[in-house]
Amino acid sequence: MENNISDLRQQEKLSSAFTLSDMEIFIFPELFYPLVMANIMSPIIWSWRDDPWFSDISERGFISKMNRIKQYIIDNYVFNLDLETWGLTTQESEIKRFSPFFDVEILRQSNALFGYEGDKYYFDIDIRKHFGLDKYDSTIIPYWKTETIEAMNAFNHKKGFYTGAGECVSLSALYAAAIFIVGRVPLEKIFLIATPLHSQNFVNEQDGLITNNRRIVTRNMWFNGTSLSSKARRALENERVTIVSHISGYIHTIYNEATIDRAAYVDFKESLSNFLTTSLSPDIFISFLRSSAGYRKLFQFRVSASGKDRYIPVEKIFEYEHSSRYNLTLESRKKLIGDIDGDEFSLSPLSSRYLLNDLEDAMHGTKTSSRDSIYRLFINAGFDSSILRETNLLDDIDSFISTVPHLPATDRNFIPAPSPEIGTELEREQIIDLITLLSPENEMSMLSLYVYRKMDVIEWEPFIKAAIERNNVSFSDLAAEDQNSLYHRINGLDNFSIYDGDRFAMPDEVWNFGRGDGIEKALLMASVLVHKNPGERITVEISGSDVKLFVASAIFGFISEKGFNRIIRIEGKTYTVDKLNVI
Repeated sequence: MENNISDLRQQEKLSSAFTLSDMEIFIFPELFYPLVMANIMSPIIWSWRDDPWFSDISERGFISKMNRIKQYIIDNYVFNLDLETWGLTTQESEIKRFSPFFDVEILRQSNALFGYEGDKYYFDIDIRKHFGLDKYDSTIIPYWKTETIEAMNAFNHKKGFYTGAGECVSLSALYAAAIFIVGRVPLEKIFLIATPLHSQNFVNEQDGLITNNRRIVTRNMWFNGTSLSSKARRALENERVTIVSHISGYIHTIYNEATIDRAAYVDFKESLSNFLTTSLSPDIFISFLRSSAGYRKLFQFRVSASGKDRYIPVEKIFEYEHSSRYNLTLESRKKLIGDIDGDEFSLSPLSSRYLLNDLEDAMHGTKTSSRDSIYRLFINAGFDSSILRETNLLDDIDSFISTVPHLPATDRNFIPAPSPEIGTELEREQIIDLITLLSPENEMSMLSLYVYRKMDVIEWEPFIKAAIERNNVSFSDLAAEDQNSLYHRINGLDNFSIYDGDRFAMPDEVWNFGRGDGIEKALLMASVLVHKNPGERITVEISGSDVKLFVASAIFGFISEKGFNRIIRIEGKTYTVDKLNVI
């Protein structure tokens, strides 16, 4: 029985390499970094190097490189969280699929589609409504799927889109590959971080950098108090990190065994902690007030001009900051104050407000980070201790200057595994050759070939399984078609694959983007026929450019440019693929 479950788990894992749903990556975290590797093996991001936008990229510093990559991604991809892009499924069918080898109760605690609501912050903003999950109040759930770079680019063929698109995990994998290929940052420095509702990267270079959907966050930005940085902080402040993935392996919050290199993970934790922690200074306190508007009413600011002191509520200064190119930090404060109308100031101190100037004077020359030292600093600046006791000011400052991420603990069984050594000096073809060479002995390399869909090397059965069983979006769109009308609708799509060479698109990609090679179209048709009649027996015969689908007494023909010779037999959920002998 144990061997059967193990075999079933392996079958599901290999077939999940082609669909990469949110839940599949959660259950099979070993698929996370292979998505990055598949994007690295793809020719698409390598072509970015030839774009004039990156002509001087090698001459730029780290942050400048990252900003170039960020702007390119913003210009060419949108964040897509249309939960029905890839169709609908049901909780029952997903639970049935994974329950033989996974505790479903753990899934309910960690996955947004199975009951995860989030921590306190998310309860406050109603996270299910925020992500559009509130309308799924039954067991019907969206098939939340991660896209390869090819699928992301193909969105410009989909109605309503004018550029590429992707959800958060797709953008995370895209960023990681682009940072390696275009930014030439070693993969050893790029860590993927997954929480139940977000996916981010941490790049362990210089002071560190976090990618968040289409944007990047530097350490200075993390503490600048703007709405953009507040959104970037949300996941690590409020969610448990479920997966940290790296070129050396992964660590998962629910699995006792971890394959990530232990030293690399410890270094990641330390570097991330340094990134997320700072000392209280005048500028950091201004950033805190920028993000926590409720505390501004405690303060006034004194300005000396023409031999006279004038006073202004701090919240009034922030109002002007919104429409000014300057801000209240020390470097540009004088120019911001100069933009404020004179009648906003009072010649007398404002009652019941503390002077921000006095607090800043107390901060100068100190590195204050502990709660006790911050308390003493406020007392020395003239604060009434009752204010500190009656408000959450100290707690909120502490949270602002020090984010403690809920990372998987290091008390795991770390199982060292060889990882591919892929340097930034290697070219694309060399990387593909290396991954292919290592694949018999290295799981990450093997899974990378599956995610990449290198059909001339990998076994076809897992791909056929995924294509037939998890083509949700076209099932609903094509369910009413009879065989002949189904064939004509599918064969009428553009005869062009979104994947180059001998790689295949999944049927849902063919349908969503309105194009596909003849093999891909035949599998799309087969998947719909099996969905309508689960006992259907179907044979797909591929002989070079000639593709035939046999069902009952009917034969349907397609044209392929992939150059394969195979015979695919589908009977229920049994799939066999053999080489076709061509005479």
